[in-house]
Amino acid sequence: MKFWERQRQARRSTRWLLMAFALCVLAVVASVHFGLMLAWWLGTRLLGGWDYPAGFAAVNVGVTLLLVLGGWWVETDQLRSGGRKLAVRVGARQAQPGGSLAEQQLCNIVAEMCIAARLSPPQVTVLARTQAINAFAAGWDAEDAIIAVTQGALEQLSREEMQGLVAHELSHLREGDTRLNMQLAGMVYGLELIHNFGQSMRERDSVFTQWFGAFIQAAGFVGWFSGQLLKAAVSRQREHLADARAVQWTRSKDGLGGVLRKVMTQRQLARQQFGSWQADARSHVGLDHRTLQHMLLTETPHASRLEDWLESHPPLQERVRRIYGRDMQALPLPVNTVPQGR
Repeated sequence: MKFWERQRQARRSTRWLLMAFALCVLAVVASVHFGLMLAWWLGTRLLGGWDYPAGFAAVNVGVTLLLVLGGWWVETDQLRSGGRKLAVRVGARQAQPGGSLAEQQLCNIVAEMCIAARLSPPQVTVLARTQAINAFAAGWDAEDAIIAVTQGALEQLSREEMQGLVAHELSHLREGDTRLNMQLAGMVYGLELIHNFGQSMRERDSVFTQWFGAFIQAAGFVGWFSGQLLKAAVSRQREHLADARAVQWTRSKDGLGGVLRKVMTQRQLARQQFGSWQADARSHVGLDHRTLQHMLLTETPHASRLEDWLESHPPLQERVRRIYGRDMQALPLPVNTVPQGR
């Protein structure tokens, strides 16, 4: 894997996507304004053709930006709960080096990888009741950073593979991906508020107000959906960047590559038992879906193409192909069990 080139590609793609996201917000503001201009023109023509009132454009743009930025601030403030609080919320406990060899090894690996990443060691936690191979990192700053690893990863990964998994999660902390994802989520919420505001206006008795609401709602929906697509695309690029970082820091394809190939096996086994990816998503992962899915090492695939576009992670096969330069088969698990829910 040409990890330096992969990192440059991921960063370049991220910059373009963030520019597109900013243009999406500006397009929504402009669409609301021009939509309201059209609604005013259509409505007033029936009443004799009134001119636009003074400050019409300023009010339209100001209120729209207030909704977007206000929604961003509210949502981001709610999400800024802290990595350690999040770990407690999802049932993670602090790793106990003296409790088991696996947890001692995990703490040692985190310390080693932090040296390679030039990071202060985060708090190491374990999701002891989750048998799926997975992990996540969270935290807005070094003092609050945590890395959480599932019991399934502790039991079924080799030391080299655990290094790859930890290196991937440390990359998210090093690159500030947690903050970036939360800020984008806040902007998407702000765009959703525009849609909701338009919907509330459509419920009024006045036909004139209903016209205004229809234009605002339409612009808000298009902006919200476009924001969701761009947010997911940015997240996928950050996953590619973290994969390349993991190969760089461990100097091994089989580290993170082995983790992803074992996850492929777990999914195959879970699909055989549960019969669908949706059952796998709820019973196999065993984590808070809404809070953690975009943070996890891997996310469960969806059945439809639209859901794939909104996926925050690239497909497993694509990630493995980028690491090895070719398609690879799934790896057998040392413990041949199907992961169960909490």
